[in-house]
Amino acid sequence: MVRSLWTAASGMNAQQTNVDTIANNLANVNSAGYKAQSAKFKSLLYQELKTKTVQTTGSPVNSDVGLGVRVSSINSFFTQGNMQDNDSSSAFAIQGDGFFVYSTDAQDLNAANLRYTRNGNFVWALTEQNTLELTTSEGNPVLGIDGQPLVVNAETVKATDITCDQEGNLYYLDANQDRQDIGTIALFQFRNPEGLERVGDTSFMATMASGNALPEATTAGIRRSQVVQGYLEGSNVNVATEMVNLIVAQRAYEMNSTAITTTDEMMQTANGLKR
Repeated sequence: MVRSLWTAASGMNAQQTNVDTIANNLANVNSAGYKAQSAKFKSLLYQELKTKTVQTTGSPVNSDVGLGVRVSSINSFFTQGNMQDNDSSSAFAIQGDGFFVYSTDAQDLNAANLRYTRNGNFVWALTEQNTLELTTSEGNPVLGIDGQPLVVNAETVKATDITCDQEGNLYYLDANQDRQDIGTIALFQFRNPEGLERVGDTSFMATMASGNALPEATTAGIRRSQVVQGYLEGSNVNVATEMVNLIVAQRAYEMNSTAITTTDEMMQTANGLKR
């Protein structure tokens, strides 16, 4: 009976993590570029009560009792989210498998400070030199294909005058209606995006499991993504599916709680027996 207490307790812990994951998905249903997660489970060790034997006096099958469950992994799903119209000219969405890249340190652009995201809710920030620089909403510089921040050197250009084509090329028209190129937004892909490490919000870090970031502009053999200006990629959370999963997780939690209560009552009855 003590074994059943620990088994049911492991089920409650696992379902609590499951509920936490589902709740986080529902909380980020309106977060641009958010990728849904799902908890996966794994059975724990089994205790052998009786060994099978070929003898006629024995049992032809094992008698095994499981010792519970644990969360084996929390997987992320990188399916394409819906395109949502946005009035901002600095809002960008990605159609494809690419990621934007920005640096958490504007002065140090080394690989350790790089973050990858599908959230293209960017802004044109005014620098100390009175020029425009493309940044995230937190003020981190978005990088171009040259690995440098995207800066508009002309002081008379307005943020609403800047256009982006499907290749990620940023440009504006000068007084003579001639095209002036600013730079190209860098897009990266990963061989195993599920191996990326979440670092808060909708950002990720490259790891050994994800592999090195592959720049779309210079990597052969990969399908290039398209950048869509004036749109944001919504989260890929399916609310109906998450609500069903939440009900299933709640019922599983209740059943494990009932198992603990039943075991406690059985132990209480056994302890109360009198000769």
